[in-house]
Amino acid sequence: MDAWPFTIPAVAQLVESGGIDIESGVTFIVGENGSGKSTLVEAFAEVYPRRGFEHSHAAKTGPRASAEDSPLRHHLCARTHPQASPAGFFLRAELMHGYLAEVDGRDPGARGAWSEGRLQSRSHGESFVAVLEQRFADVGVYFMDEPEAALSFQSCLGLVALLAQMREEGSQVIVATHSPLLMSLPEAHLLEVGAWGVRRLARWEDADLVQSWRSFLEAPDMYLRHLTG
Repeated sequence: MDAWPFTIPAVAQLVESGGIDIESGVTFIVGENGSGKSTLVEAFAEVYPRRGFEHSHAAKTGPRASAEDSPLRHHLCARTHPQASPAGFFLRAELMHGYLAEVDGRDPGARGAWSEGRLQSRSHGESFVAVLEQRFADVGVYFMDEPEAALSFQSCLGLVALLAQMREEGSQVIVATHSPLLMSLPEAHLLEVGAWGVRRLARWEDADLVQSWRSFLEAPDMYLRHLTG
């Protein structure tokens, strides 16, 4: 346990404490690059016993595991309710291009499960929206790693509305994000990871991410003059 990812404070805390409880509804995991938020979401998604919605052609649970994933999943197991839904999907921003190419490479009958047309004939953001519309419809447990990567401001607002709807219908969603917009969802659960490990935030405005964005937007010149010389 003296090698990556167990040297990440958030992961070390998770292992030392014997796990973490993720509450129902929507949970956002936020923090700087390298703080462990994606590592946690990847591991949670890998160990959750999801099968996705039922369709004979379509990939059911999202992009496959990556060779770059951490071994953390081998040290975790999911504690779920006996009646927990097996439906779910893992949207991983950095692997979606290959996933969409795989979907488009199937026969037309398989692509029909995603509505008409090739996903890669659309913009990157439009393809993401199609995934969100088509694969997040069933009540289940869903995981997202930086879903804002391909989304415009308006599309992010649409995702906030979708998350609220999913929560209302009974789904659980765990999202790693850099977006203060997404994590502003009312009544969402907030976990911040960093040098301290993992801490729960009571308020959206308490997040370092939100405070940094506010400071920049209020006085961008103060930042830019140090960056652009």
